[in-house]
Amino acid sequence: MANLIRIPTPLRNLTGNAPEVTVNATTVGEALASLETMHSGIKARICDEEGNVRRFVNVFVNDEDIRFLDNLNTPLKDGDSLSIVPAIAGGR
Repeated sequence: MANLIRIPTPLRNLTGNAPEVTVNATTVGEALASLETMHSGIKARICDEEGNVRRFVNVFVNDEDIRFLDNLNTPLKDGDSLSIVPAIAGGR
């Protein structure tokens, strides 16, 4: 069961500049754990100390925000893609 994780530019230094990483997982939580196993330190940038996705980070399965699904327990099917999108702050 292969799933593609799209890595945002600010985190690519943790993946050897790879823009995408393939993992085998049945849930979003498993996918992030696999990503951490492959690229140590990346999960701490995505999840807080309790293991929840940080407020300023959005994670999408295909085009659906996991906050509106089942968060880290959101199931994955073979071929699903995950996108990690850090929130962008700005303005005046």
